[in-house]
Amino acid sequence: MDFWQKQISRASELARTSGGTNELLAFYAQLLRAQGEVYEFLLNQRDWRPSGELETDLPVFRSTFATILKTVERAGPSSLVEIARRLQSGEAIDEMLLNYWHAPSDTDFFAKAFLQPYAQYVAQLHDRNAADNERRCPVCNGKPQLSFLQNQETTAESGNRDLMCAKCLSVWSFRRVVCANCGEENPAKLAYFQTTTFNHVRVEACDSCKHYLKGVDLTRLGHAQPLVDEVAAAPLDLWAVEHGYTKIELNLVGL
Repeated sequence: MDFWQKQISRASELARTSGGTNELLAFYAQLLRAQGEVYEFLLNQRDWRPSGELETDLPVFRSTFATILKTVERAGPSSLVEIARRLQSGEAIDEMLLNYWHAPSDTDFFAKAFLQPYAQYVAQLHDRNAADNERRCPVCNGKPQLSFLQNQETTAESGNRDLMCAKCLSVWSFRRVVCANCGEENPAKLAYFQTTTFNHVRVEACDSCKHYLKGVDLTRLGHAQPLVDEVAAAPLDLWAVEHGYTKIELNLVGL
């Protein structure tokens, strides 16, 4: 099962069982399905591969933006539906996408939703760089969306923690007891919070920079999908905000 189908299946499953977040997850499942269609469109283009230069590549798949807009109009919250309708009427979509590509913002929902599949495809075709900052994606320099733990052969020093990029969804290894925002290594400055409701997801916060992200523990729940389970654990974000922490990067649904 490919990446996008795994995300769709997990979001659909959780939408049936997650109580207070089921409407959010039902919308996210529809959005993931639309993103998967964009990815498939890109993958199936004959004699074409993305260059990574959006100005050059955008004309090839600009038409698929309608897939995202129609999904939001059909299943999204009213605040996004209104914007989707304006974009359908011909607002400057290209400019919005190019601005996001060169200076990503975690509040640009439509640009992020549309470009994640493209960025993922670009990342799969291009080599990783020797990153100057271990806290940034080695492919696109994006910020981490989340962390996750999984069983693998590692040293005690490196642990088994990975970060996932918010822009291109690439994954890279990261040290276990380190802030993913500022690099703080003092365990006394690193705070954690989880509940029995989400016992495989926790807040990973830093008292030095007052930022956090959520970590998904696949050693506790192996069939979880970090991208989706991070969204499902939305109540943990409320705890973090109430305690004065700012998220490193908001997820696609704005949490």
